[in-house]
Amino acid sequence: MLGRLQAPSLHGFTPFIHLVILSVPRRYSTMAYSATAQPGPTTPSFSNKLPSLAISESEDDANIRHKYRPFLLDDGASDDWVNKLELTTAMEMAAQELRQSNNRLKVLVLYGSLRQRSYSRLVALEASRILFRLGCDVRVFNPDGLPVKNDTDHDHPKVQELRDLSKWSDGHVWISPEQHGNLTAVFKNQIDWIPLTTGSVRPTQGRTLAIAQVCGGSQSFNAVNSLRILGRWMRMFTIPNQSSIPKAYTHFPDEGQPGDQRLLPSGNRDRLVDCMEEFVKYTILMRPHLELFGDRFSEREEKRIKEMKERAKHA
Repeated sequence: MLGRLQAPSLHGFTPFIHLVILSVPRRYSTMAYSATAQPGPTTPSFSNKLPSLAISESEDDANIRHKYRPFLLDDGASDDWVNKLELTTAMEMAAQELRQSNNRLKVLVLYGSLRQRSYSRLVALEASRILFRLGCDVRVFNPDGLPVKNDTDHDHPKVQELRDLSKWSDGHVWISPEQHGNLTAVFKNQIDWIPLTTGSVRPTQGRTLAIAQVCGGSQSFNAVNSLRILGRWMRMFTIPNQSSIPKAYTHFPDEGQPGDQRLLPSGNRDRLVDCMEEFVKYTILMRPHLELFGDRFSEREEKRIKEMKERAKHA
């Protein structure tokens, strides 16, 4: 049985393997369990008692709340669809992580359009509401005013803001429109401004990533495929799931109608929930090991050779 699996006797590996195996609530059966070890159904223990782990206004930073949380609803909307989602497993994991670390998951959300009615932005805000309910410290970056990538604007306030948010984060959520069969320049420009290294700091390496796209026409996966390539290039762990919303304009009420910025019920909306739920689970499991995943032989070897040369120079 998995619960009794012994890790190889390699120094430093056992705690991590035990963490992955034992810390996930055994709510659902998987192929990893033998037929005699299938866990039975589990009754949600606190989903009705603790419907939200969101940061309250009283404990939140007022400036951060105003600048980076445009997804917050004015009236609190206790009957909002996000508040009715059954997210018991992820909620339990997030609550346990918060109790143990007293440190919320820090999530940077990026979208890829400057249109007044940007569907990638609207979907990004819906995703943010789900993550916020699961206790994440969610910050949405506004790409308006970010200069086109060049070699002279590294000190531009918007560039520094984006880079600082990436260094601050534990994970990213990227949502881009698909335009001419691929992601937009607005979105790609944001990633181009995030360097792989800044001195000894890697602003994206080892972080988790969730990806989604909105389509103007029929469903496509070109943009999410490109986002997945970008995530790998930025040395991020992209979750297996992804979301693609076809004819995005049909998934919201017409502009000017009540709730015109909220996703209508559909299987596509459910898939977005799946992605955010999965993202939280992966981030909880991987965040404690961020430094481990950034430990590379090639970089250790490069550092060793450099130190040898320095010692020889001063010998």
